[in-house]
Amino acid sequence: METSLHRSLKGMYAASEADTEVRLGDYRIDAIRGDELIEIQFASLSAIRPKIQSLLQRHDVRIVKPIINRRRIVRQATAEGPVLGRRLSPKRGALLEIFDELIYFTRVFPHPRLTIEVPMVNVQHWRLPPDRRKRRRCGKDYKTKDYVLESIESTHEFRTTKDLLNLIGSDHLPHPFDTAELAGHIACPRGTAQQIAYCLRQTGAVDTCGKRGNAILYRAA
Repeated sequence: METSLHRSLKGMYAASEADTEVRLGDYRIDAIRGDELIEIQFASLSAIRPKIQSLLQRHDVRIVKPIINRRRIVRQATAEGPVLGRRLSPKRGALLEIFDELIYFTRVFPHPRLTIEVPMVNVQHWRLPPDRRKRRRCGKDYKTKDYVLESIESTHEFRTTKDLLNLIGSDHLPHPFDTAELAGHIACPRGTAQQIAYCLRQTGAVDTCGKRGNAILYRAA
């Protein structure tokens, strides 16, 4: 089911209402702006990988991949019932989360016709009590009714591997660096740094250049 967040972003990026949900060959495109096809993807990028690979053969494509910056949780007992409570989640999103998606998208990005745009969004997360059977299966104490856009905190574009290196502040890393140094630099767990380094290597942003003990060394490509 399409969320309110998806509809809001689609309307913002399309040139007009007539330029949304456009049929193009075997695909339905979220929005078109000039010669650029726009796909808005709140779910995993891996789900649209074949579609994007096909579209890039002939078209410029912009993937809009929102990351939740702040989340206001709104609870209801039923879909049509009154609001039971609102609270601001203490969790905050981070732009580095884009690597969680790119790790499954390295066969597509970078591409001269592709732009990945990341709006950091503030949303209302509308929740309902879960179906009992699904609760046992997924472990959640709620089910999502909707995501509603409140505001866009900032927007970031990624077109080249240089954009990825700028995101991690590679100019301020040792040359070469290992994942322990990367983890300390961007204040993340070592496992996350290893995932980021893998993504950077697969996209061609960095090369391996030896070892320091058991640690692989990396340098900007």
